[in-house]
Amino acid sequence: MLKEFRDFIARGNVMDLAVAVIMGAAFGAIVSSFVADVIMPPIGLLLGGVDFSSLFVNLSGGQYATLAEAQAAGAATINYGVFLNKVISFLLVSFAVFAMVKAVSRLQKPKAAPAPAEPTAEVKLLTEIRDLLRSR
Repeated sequence: MLKEFRDFIARGNVMDLAVAVIMGAAFGAIVSSFVADVIMPPIGLLLGGVDFSSLFVNLSGGQYATLAEAQAAGAATINYGVFLNKVISFLLVSFAVFAMVKAVSRLQKPKAAPAPAEPTAEVKLLTEIRDLLRSR
């Protein structure tokens, strides 16, 4: 059983998947920072100085100036600004993966069409019989 597990792990597909997961996590962190620290501040500035990460709806009765205050008080909130940041991050990651797959597809050589299958012995025999009957 240990040998089977070692063979499974040593297969190329499993190693490729492990590398992809690690790279995806690192790329996700970069994109999250890009959205939160680079994209959203200028958009918030254009919309009148709004900080998207602090936008929330307070569901409990109290008044809180910031999301941090509401969370510290244990108030129930809907954090739609954080959600908006996550949606933009997802769209950026999706577009980056799409562009990467498209680029890799262009670099790969087109696969040649598979050669037609050799006719079976029965088909060859029937073809010979047909040809003999036609020649009479």
